[in-house]
Amino acid sequence: MYRDITDNEIGTLTMNGCTAEDWNLIKVTQHFIPDNIINVKFSGSIKIGRFTKEVTLFGGIKFKTGIYNAWLHNCTVEDNVLIHNVRGYIANYHIGRDTVIHNITTLAVDGDTSFGNGIFINVINEGGGRAIPIFDHLSAQTAYVMSLYRHRSKLINILNKMVIDYAERMKSRSGTIGIQSSIINCNTIRNVKIGPATRIDGAKKLENGSINSNPEAPVTIGEGVIMEDFIVSSGSKITDATLVSKCFIGQGCVLDKHYSAEDSLFFANCQGFHGEACSIFAGPYTVTHHKSTLLIAGMYSFLNAGSGSNQSNHLYKLGPVHQGIVERGAKTTSDSYILWPSRVGAFSLVMGRHYKHSDTSDFPFSYIIESNDETILAPAINLKSVGTIRDSKKWPKRDRRTDSNLLDKINFNLLSPYTVHKMIKGRDILLEIRKISGRTPLEYSYKEMKIRRNALERGIKLYEMAIWKFMGNSLITKIKNSKNLSAKNLPEALKKESQLGHGKWIDLAGMICPAEAVNRLLDDIEKGNITTMEEVGSVFNSIHQSYYNYEWTWVYDELGRLYGKELSEFTPEDVIAIVNKWKESVLGIDNLLYEDARKEYSESVMTGFGLDGDDDTRVNDFKSVRGELEENEMVKEIKAHMEKKSRLGDEIISQMETLLNQKIMQN
Repeated sequence: MYRDITDNEIGTLTMNGCTAEDWNLIKVTQHFIPDNIINVKFSGSIKIGRFTKEVTLFGGIKFKTGIYNAWLHNCTVEDNVLIHNVRGYIANYHIGRDTVIHNITTLAVDGDTSFGNGIFINVINEGGGRAIPIFDHLSAQTAYVMSLYRHRSKLINILNKMVIDYAERMKSRSGTIGIQSSIINCNTIRNVKIGPATRIDGAKKLENGSINSNPEAPVTIGEGVIMEDFIVSSGSKITDATLVSKCFIGQGCVLDKHYSAEDSLFFANCQGFHGEACSIFAGPYTVTHHKSTLLIAGMYSFLNAGSGSNQSNHLYKLGPVHQGIVERGAKTTSDSYILWPSRVGAFSLVMGRHYKHSDTSDFPFSYIIESNDETILAPAINLKSVGTIRDSKKWPKRDRRTDSNLLDKINFNLLSPYTVHKMIKGRDILLEIRKISGRTPLEYSYKEMKIRRNALERGIKLYEMAIWKFMGNSLITKIKNSKNLSAKNLPEALKKESQLGHGKWIDLAGMICPAEAVNRLLDDIEKGNITTMEEVGSVFNSIHQSYYNYEWTWVYDELGRLYGKELSEFTPEDVIAIVNKWKESVLGIDNLLYEDARKEYSESVMTGFGLDGDDDTRVNDFKSVRGELEENEMVKEIKAHMEKKSRLGDEIISQMETLLNQKIMQN
């Protein structure tokens, strides 16, 4: 509670060099102590708490909390805040307890502002047409729908209105600085909402935005940073002269080392260093670490962009309308180039410069290589790359989000109905190409790409192995989760648990789900059954949590089609046949991964080791740096995986043989 300031307290403040336009507009807490308020000018309505603590700044400098050398206008200052050396003024802010504001120029709210909420961003297509309004709780899934489902104009209008309504509710003529925040050595901060535990140190200019920090997941804004029209989510870090204009930055992101971003969305755990982004949808784990790397007018997720990677959307006559889609898990090598419009399949590697508009979305896990100005497609080859497996394992470990409320729903599965359906389609396309052209050509043509004969044959084989690996994994999991299994109730144990999951699946910027489930949500929005963004987020979460039930529905249908027999008619013999096929595929892929890992320890890789010695010195130097092949953690994981899956396969086969014996005895 606040009370009127007393004459004695006014006298002490006056003795301390303080002035006020009207002392009657100043309210203080019950146990207010005026001693630690020195050389302060007050104007407008002021509320001041009690200052009894001491804070320590960088280098061990200690300060008693209070207000020193500042001008405050229309401000509330809670208990144990330190405000020291404000060169300009602080206006229209509520400053939470235990906050430190030291050596800044101006911190003010000027007029009505929604703090970045409702700002439209021209994402994916810099010419417009996919602009979406950002807001505090924007998720990758909501943004995906708002930017890519433009064919459902009624839906887009409703979603836009939800965000605009939220922005109106957030509109205010005063701002907040959350408790335990720190704002040090900054220039201008204007119309910025600052959440609890925020650390701002050396920022040059922050204008019209929200920093949604909290004690669970603090936000850090560092030296030289300039941001305008932005929202920064919890746990993110933006430092070292990074430039941000009209961007949403999701949870756990890092933008650092002079990165520049405009009209872009960055979702969970993205990293941007040195390079540049313009009109991009950076889904979870989009990473670019190098100078001269440009991401423009595209959609990405789980991307690793090599140095000097570039895309071009400038082959136009009516404006920059071209855009590109790089599906999850792709990599681009150094100096790679893609001419938009193009689409890169999931978990693919792009190497070289590509001047034709390719679409490899039906060929996940591929190499897309340039040779003599031609695009060469090597289907499925990434399935035997140990690097692909390593990437899939590192992503969950590198989740920097510590907030208990996670905005983005992320599925880390390498194999899923989304990728496996594409592999089935890709394999069928390769078989059709071979059927039409025969087995004799050394090279095949497909949609302005070349596929070499050995690559086509290898692609068919690798896709088949991966398909059966996924199908077998799902079947075995279903069996292991079944209780009191018998030959008679086997079909019952394999039944579907959800009617959703049939048909097409999509990757909703990190969340893998049936298209049918998403369409039901969108229908409910259009019908008015869902009216708030909170409800939208809740349904997305429910879909995400139901993934494995939906997955089994899809596998149930597809496995029956591939095996040529309904799962309701499955016998233990059928399960044994599929498990044997699964075991062969799993061990086959693992052996390929092991052989790929061996290449990292070949003699050619040792070039540059043992610089001043002989061959033995080179080998020993290499081993001292890289270690032995068999001691490599990834190699040990592969071998352990082979042993584990081999035992699992034998266990399931033994279980099915027991069921068969029981059936024989009963008969």
